[in-house]
Amino acid sequence: MPIYEFRCLACGKLFEKHFASMHEKVELQCPECRSQSLERVISRVNFITRSGKGEQKPKLTTKSCSPGSNCMTLDLPGPED
Repeated sequence: MPIYEFRCLACGKLFEKHFASMHEKVELQCPECRSQSLERVISRVNFITRSGKGEQKPKLTTKSCSPGSNCMTLDLPGPED
């Protein structure tokens, strides 16, 4: 169940919306002022990584996802199996 974060362009309210699936279609509106003028924002993440010799570091990859628009992926190192 994905959770997306939105900012209202009318009043500035920041809020989250839970979706049943990535493809769910819903009418979004600000819970504060009911405006439908919204933008999706990138949620902040927090993580701790060790800086020992040979440790993996986070990797940020940028690619073009549509004409005039870029998408970014942040790969965080995890425990070794």
